[in-house]
Amino acid sequence: MHVIVVGGGIVGASAAYHLAVRNVTVTLVDRADTGQATAAGAGIVSPWSRDEHDLEAYTLGRESARHYRELAATLADDGDGDLGFRVVGGIALARDPGELAHQEATLRARRDDAPEIGDVALLDPAELGRAFPPARRDLVGLHHTGAGRIDGRQACATLRSAAQRRGAELRHGSAELDSSGERIEGVRVEGVALEADAVVVAAGAWTPPVCAPAGIDLPVTAQRGQIVHLELPGADTAPWPVVHAFARHYLLGFGGPRVVAGATREDGTGFDHRVTVAGLSQILERAVEVAPDLGEATVAQTRVGFRPMSSDGRPLLGPVPGAENVVVATGLGPRGLTVGPLVGAIAGDLAVGEAPRVPIEGFALTRA
Repeated sequence: MHVIVVGGGIVGASAAYHLAVRNVTVTLVDRADTGQATAAGAGIVSPWSRDEHDLEAYTLGRESARHYRELAATLADDGDGDLGFRVVGGIALARDPGELAHQEATLRARRDDAPEIGDVALLDPAELGRAFPPARRDLVGLHHTGAGRIDGRQACATLRSAAQRRGAELRHGSAELDSSGERIEGVRVEGVALEADAVVVAAGAWTPPVCAPAGIDLPVTAQRGQIVHLELPGADTAPWPVVHAFARHYLLGFGGPRVVAGATREDGTGFDHRVTVAGLSQILERAVEVAPDLGEATVAQTRVGFRPMSSDGRPLLGPVPGAENVVVATGLGPRGLTVGPLVGAIAGDLAVGEAPRVPIEGFALTRA
C-alpha cells in the first residue's frame, strides 16, 4: 500500500512515522512554508484542565499526553533519537487562591483516568518563587507535576528521520490533490502526478488550497500567532515549569538562558508573517506583568506561525465524504503541538482502513 502524506509539520511527520512503522510505503510531501505553526510554536502538553463540556476533545487531549510519553520512549529505545519532549510540570498563576479553586478541583477529579497529571498543589508566593524564580512576588500558583513541553522543530525532525529510516520518501514542493472522476488518484507535486492508494492531507492552515482542486471545500482559516524568545543572563531555565499567565499567555523555559513568551491570537491576518509592534508589545507586557525580572532579558528571536482554525474551533479529522481514500487532519488551532502526534497517528489508522484509536466522530468533516 502507498500513502502520500501532504504536510511536514507535527501532524504530517507523525502520520508518516506511524505509517512507516507499519511497513506502509510512504511519501511525505512538504513545501516548508514560512509561518508553519509547528516550527513557530512553543509546545505545551497540559490538556487536563480544559474541555469540561466537550468529552471528545478532552479525551483527545488526555490521550495525547499519554501518547507523548509512549512515543518518546519508543523512539529512544529504537535508536531514532530524542523527540524533544520533557515533563517539567505546569503552573497556573493567579492573584488570589480562590481564582484557582475550580481548576484545582478539575485536575484532582481527573487524576483517576489521567494519572499523568501527577501531584497537584497550591503554591503560596514563596513556593511559587522557588519553582519559577522570575514570578511576581504577590502571585500564587496551582502546580501539577505532569505538564510537559515539546520542541516542535526537534519533534518534526526526529519523526521525519525515523520515517525515512523505515523507507519513507521525502519530497519538497507544492502539492494538490489529483482527482479523476469521483476518486482521488493521488497528488500533483509541482505539476508531477504521484499515484497513491490513500492520501493524508495534514497541511495545517494551507490544507484548503491542497484540497480545492478536487472540489473539497474546508472551513479552515489562518490565525497568526507571534512568539518571542528571550534570553535571561545567568539563568538556567531547563527545569522551569510551563507557566500559564493571564489572558491565555504563557511562559516556558527551554534550557540555558532561553525563555519563550507567547502568544498572540490574531484572526483575519491571512498569511501575513510580519512581526508587528502591537503583537510584540502585547507579549512583552503580559510577560513582564507576571514576571518582572524578565524586564532585564534580551529579545533574542521572534517567530510567527499560522494556526489552522476551523469554523467551530474543533479539529477536522477523518475521511472526505465521497473520497474515502483521502483523510484530512487539520483545524487543531492553538493545540497543534499538544495533540498533533496523536492526530497524525489517528490519520495513519484511517488511511490504512483501521479504526481510530480514540473516538473522533465529533471531528468528522460532515459537520463542516
